Amino acid sequence: MNRFLENLQYLRVSCNVTVSMAQWDHNVYNTPAYPVTDAAQYLHIPAGTLRSWIKGRYYPTQEGKQYFEPLIQRPDPDFPQMSFTNLIEAHVLRSIRKIHGVRLDKVRNALDYIDKQFQMPHPLARVEFQTDGVNLFVESIGRLVSVSENGQLAIKTALKNLLTRVEWNEAGNAARLYPTPRSLSETASAEPRSVQIDPQISFGRPVIVGTGIPTIAIAERYEAGESPESIADDLGCNIPQIHDAIRFELVLS
Repeated sequence: MNRFLENLQYLRVSCNVTVSMAQWDHNVYNTPAYPVTDAAQYLHIPAGTLRSWIKGRYYPTQEGKQYFEPLIQRPDPDFPQMSFTNLIEAHVLRSIRKIHGVRLDKVRNALDYIDKQFQMPHPLARVEFQTDGVNLFVESIGRLVSVSENGQLAIKTALKNLLTRVEWNEAGNAARLYPTPRSLSETASAEPRSVQIDPQISFGRPVIVGTGIPTIAIAERYEAGESPESIADDLGCNIPQIHDAIRFELVLS
């Protein structure tokens, strides 16, 4: 199945899910809309890793095989897709798991601590996490595993860099994500903001900021032989926007 047909199927799934969203009060931020494979590509996380975060997994221990609870709670276990809020949670967690290698069970324990402190659902996708939450989260990890002060500082820096890619609405919830074309969170704050993911625009697919034009549509035209200059002229975009969209999609492929 080519990318065009995949997009059509994605839109059908998104529409079907949206039609049945009365149980989620039509909250686009918590609607199951992102297949794990798509979310994994957007965030530079292996799909298998992301699945373990939303489903949990078994780990061998000295006491035998044990099951560790998921790090991310989907809106409904009957739907395999993740929500935009889940996307933000995974965006934050990738720094802890992928870059700093903290064990899954220790991250789960730290998340439980944050849940108790914040007393609200999905604290990683709340604006409060950007301020007090980061320090509480990292300090909790520091108590659970042997992390030096320098190590804790590195985790805090990586988290805060990743959080610069998130915009919050008036209610304090994550409302928009500017994904990075690279996987290194240390460079996140310096990356351009030409591509955004907003669940209220283009079914939450990555688009060029301010246009609503999906980045995949630009990349497909480029791969078909059109020049960035021609695409920019046709769509009314500037050339750096087109280059950023192409670079973003080529990193995903």
